Amino acid sequence: MKPDAGMLARAERHLRRECPHMRRVIERVGPCGLKLERDRFTMLVRSITSQQISGHAARAIQRRLIEAAAPGKLDAAAILRLGEERLRAAGCSGQKVRYMLSLAERVESGAVNLRSISRKDDEEIIAALTQIKGIGVWTAQMFLMFSLGRPDVFPYDDLGVRQALRNFHGLDELPKKQQCLRLAEPWRPYATVASWYCWRSLDLPVGAEAQ
Repeated sequence: MKPDAGMLARAERHLRRECPHMRRVIERVGPCGLKLERDRFTMLVRSITSQQISGHAARAIQRRLIEAAAPGKLDAAAILRLGEERLRAAGCSGQKVRYMLSLAERVESGAVNLRSISRKDDEEIIAALTQIKGIGVWTAQMFLMFSLGRPDVFPYDDLGVRQALRNFHGLDELPKKQQCLRLAEPWRPYATVASWYCWRSLDLPVGAEAQ
């Protein structure tokens, strides 16, 4: 599922107008293809699975988890039912198993209500999610962007975003948090869409963004 088309159109107009770097990337990449994962629990499980491994390996583990949970869905009850042994058999490390079980326990008990969490503002959601083992600020930001579709989330610690900012501005080193925030100010209130274009810019031929 894609975010609201009207929001995406407004974001692209704003980014073209306010940031010459974004304008060049948008011209080469085309319309924003950001997609949403509406299953909020699955999104968090996927984020935990993806930590510190390749995308290919993470997708393989995710497939095995879904197969293990079948014929039901991969929800909190399913993770608890699978337990440590079967989660390890699907390819999850011991640490990630603990993270997944912690998440599942908190969701199943109602300590974290993923159905109503969208009523909170971005900072409240980050604060709630980062209380769960294995979920840091970056993972919470990805949840805001790719599950809730919040339009103005800026993952300032994300390596790809920092690489894009370095490339845009010809910096010698990757920018740190405060510099990232300053350089991204023209993107507000559509930092989510701008971040998506940052990631896509890294797929362009070297030098293409600056042409």
